[in-house]
Amino acid sequence: MSHSESKTLVLGVLAGAAGISFALLWWKGFRKQVNVQHLLRRWSSANNSAVVQDNHGASVVLHGRQLQILEKIGNLLESVEELKEDVKYLKDTIPKLEKQIRDELRGKNEHKKASPQHKRKKTESTKGEEEYPSSEEGEGGYLTAHTDTETESEGEQASQLRTKRTGAAEEEVARLREILDKADKSHAGCEAEKQEGFKMLLDNKDKREDCVEFLWRLARAYGDMYFISNDNEEKKTYAAEGKCVAGKAVDLNNSSAESHRWFAIMCGYMSEFDTVQNKIKNGYLFKEHLDKAIELSPQDPLQYYLLGRWCYAVSQLSWIERKVAATLFGNPPTSTIEEALHNFLKVEEMHPGYSKYNYVFLAKCYKDLGQKATALKYCKNALAIASITKEDSDAQKDLEVLMASLSP
Repeated sequence: MSHSESKTLVLGVLAGAAGISFALLWWKGFRKQVNVQHLLRRWSSANNSAVVQDNHGASVVLHGRQLQILEKIGNLLESVEELKEDVKYLKDTIPKLEKQIRDELRGKNEHKKASPQHKRKKTESTKGEEEYPSSEEGEGGYLTAHTDTETESEGEQASQLRTKRTGAAEEEVARLREILDKADKSHAGCEAEKQEGFKMLLDNKDKREDCVEFLWRLARAYGDMYFISNDNEEKKTYAAEGKCVAGKAVDLNNSSAESHRWFAIMCGYMSEFDTVQNKIKNGYLFKEHLDKAIELSPQDPLQYYLLGRWCYAVSQLSWIERKVAATLFGNPPTSTIEEALHNFLKVEEMHPGYSKYNYVFLAKCYKDLGQKATALKYCKNALAIASITKEDSDAQKDLEVLMASLSP
């Protein structure tokens, strides 16, 4: 019998006895008037009656049915008293019953372990004393014939499960790494490779929406598609979707420089299609997230190139545009040609020949500062870089206009 079963038995017995307690309450009330232990009976064979005397000496005459009821109550009282003793005995005995069962089962277990394969060695501290089961024995102090085997089997199953989970996790990491590597290669490739990488990322989007490394690369791929497309509606869609994805990456990990960088870039792209108010708003967001990206990753030349572009654009704002910005946001953005030049020179310092466009903007800055010879120098540097990407082609168009303005 288990401990829970023994408790159930005790509770059952007590519940049965609880109903009898109501009769006892009534009987105790009657005994206050009639002390049955001291009944003085005077039988009358004629009318089948008896006279009883209560505690105060008053006599009560009981007839026929009344006498029978009194007799039955007396018998009931005796039975209740006996039941109370039985219940008390059970309450005292049941806790000991579990120990007796364990002792009995322990004896059987020790008998089984008398064989060489089950014999337990006694330690020096227990020599001469009764040997008790070890902690590896189950409740009740005994082991089944298959306990060790089952334990080993459970351990093997747990180990196999851990191995499977570890293997699945490693496979998932390897698969993610493969996707990210393909995305990086496609971004550095031709237009067809960029399109292929973009499609691959879209196919895996639903499964990787909580992965920051995946999300900022998808935002970057939206940027690639923005440049490849010649349709303004498509461009606007790519910019909006890319901004949304990059924003989610920032929300997931505010310490990701790449997430902040591509969110800033998408804000810049969106400014090409928004209202004046949203253009200015995106300009503020661009600067805020680009500054954060530079703070987190100060060695990336792309970020200083982008900051140079922002500084140059702000320095070219007209008086009316500044007034609109001040009206909508309180303080309009401010920057100078010198600040833009500083960032473009930093790019060249970190990565000489970084891009055709960086040379073009260096030339623009020096032209605006009145340093025509230096401007022409950077124009020549820009001409030396072949136009491979669409951005290079755009840079070439700006360069031709700039060189024409610098001609005598």
